[in-house]
Amino acid sequence: MKSLRHAVALLVPALLALGATLSFLVFGVARRVVTPMRRPVDTRILAIDTGAQTIELERTDDTELPGRYGLFTTGTYGYVKIGAVLSADATSVRRKLLTKIETGARVDGGASFSGYYYASPSELHLSWQNIVIGSPAGPCPAWFFPAESSTWVIQVHGRGATRVECLRAVPVLHAAGFPNLVVSYRNDGEAPRSRSGGYALGTSEWRDLDAAIAYALRHGAERVVLMGWSMGGAVVLQAAVSSSHRERIVGLILESPVVDWRTVLRYQARKAGVRAPLPDLAMSALQRPLMARISGADDAISFDRLDMVTRAAELRAPMLILHSADDGFVPIASSLALAQARPDLVTMPEFGIARHTKIWNYDQNGWSAAITEWLQDQGFSASA
Repeated sequence: MKSLRHAVALLVPALLALGATLSFLVFGVARRVVTPMRRPVDTRILAIDTGAQTIELERTDDTELPGRYGLFTTGTYGYVKIGAVLSADATSVRRKLLTKIETGARVDGGASFSGYYYASPSELHLSWQNIVIGSPAGPCPAWFFPAESSTWVIQVHGRGATRVECLRAVPVLHAAGFPNLVVSYRNDGEAPRSRSGGYALGTSEWRDLDAAIAYALRHGAERVVLMGWSMGGAVVLQAAVSSSHRERIVGLILESPVVDWRTVLRYQARKAGVRAPLPDLAMSALQRPLMARISGADDAISFDRLDMVTRAAELRAPMLILHSADDGFVPIASSLALAQARPDLVTMPEFGIARHTKIWNYDQNGWSAAITEWLQDQGFSASA
């Protein structure tokens, strides 16, 4: 009996320590889910030839991709554009520099690979305006590119991104005659910060998009097409089923979209080496108000509400899904499941190799043609 009491006395602190450790890990994972990301240093610059205007990068899945991209850097230049792959070996890739680098300029070795390409709206050489949209979160800055149609396209960027991400789509949409409203939303670094400063994965951000829809309708739009990039896809899908203006939403364009967060977070956890059941425990914590706030969210996040495969019957607007088969960040599985659940609404051309939100960069012509053809198939035109 004495030995049993001794064993229990030793076991209880161990169990308490295990519980505390598990709680720490769960809240750590949950906090990573809702905390806005900093731009990662994921690319190594090995050399720059200012005479030939070429750049040598460490070879990765991103740096070996054909097409046009950008690098966020430190030193003389904050952002440089890179073009075609000129040569490659097992460890490095040499590419054309599209930003002229002067002799003597300093570009540090660490950089962040980007599909943004355009760094500001002025680079598009189109008429545009800075505007502010009043939302429940406060004044949200936006860019407006006017055109002739009374059908406006409203673009929503993704997680850890800014409005600049959306600029790639403006030229093809503008060429088709559609005004573009490129918006920000709470906690993205441009729009106002909420109490916690954390993402709600679409469950509250859609209200800022709804305010943008209302703005468009007050300023001449009769209908809107919503375009969402990555997490912006989740924001768009929430607006499509929740907006008080949903009867005016006549189409959705989803670029590498988050359709179901559970699938995405489990996938990203596996890639990061976070083992089960931690991802599911973290999502469970985020669904409870107190634990969500401890994790850095403003309120509980309903992953059932965010699962648009199971909610597919609620969708009404036709949609174009642009998703690379080897996305590498947001798996294509949920997009395919949504297409299977709503073949009457979903058009989903096949793309591969391009990875996450970089189809334009890899295959600009194919990507642009898919959008143009879909707009025509839906009967949208500059006169409507």
